[in-house]
Amino acid sequence: MDINALFTDEGLRAFTATVRDQHVRDAQQYGQIADIVRRRLEQTPIEGDRWMSKKLRAWKVSRQLKAMQKASGEAASKAEALYATYKNEVLELPQRRAAAETRKLERKQGRQAALGAAVAKSLDKTVTALNTPTEQAPGTVPQARPAEFVTPDSPWNQWPMAAGGERPTSTINDYFAKGEGQ
Repeated sequence: MDINALFTDEGLRAFTATVRDQHVRDAQQYGQIADIVRRRLEQTPIEGDRWMSKKLRAWKVSRQLKAMQKASGEAASKAEALYATYKNEVLELPQRRAAAETRKLERKQGRQAALGAAVAKSLDKTVTALNTPTEQAPGTVPQARPAEFVTPDSPWNQWPMAAGGERPTSTINDYFAKGEGQ
């Protein structure tokens, strides 16, 4: 067999089909032989046998042939698995990678388009806000807070605040009336 033929789809398919068919035939033969051996040994007494000795001996011997049948069946399955794995991991890999790269580029272009649209919308809002005339006179600085919310008599100026290690001139108890009977 040419080893280079194994690295082609047709060559590996032919090899695995041949091996699979061989193992299937072997498994059938092992099963038939196991049945024949078991039946013959069940009917062949050996001097000194007890009532179940023939059946037990026949089962022990035919069990080995059944194990060979099972191993051949598994080998036939592994031959098919070999072809499927080779096809999936080697032959179809370049097409899957190309398709994945195409999907990746499409997603990237979609994200870039969405980002560009978001930036354009933001710039449009900024330009619209900057070009909209306001109700204030030109050259004046807008106030951060309207004048009606700023009171010169802020209640926060009534209480002395401690800074650093200084002690306040009064305590919290000075600001709350004490209840009667306490």
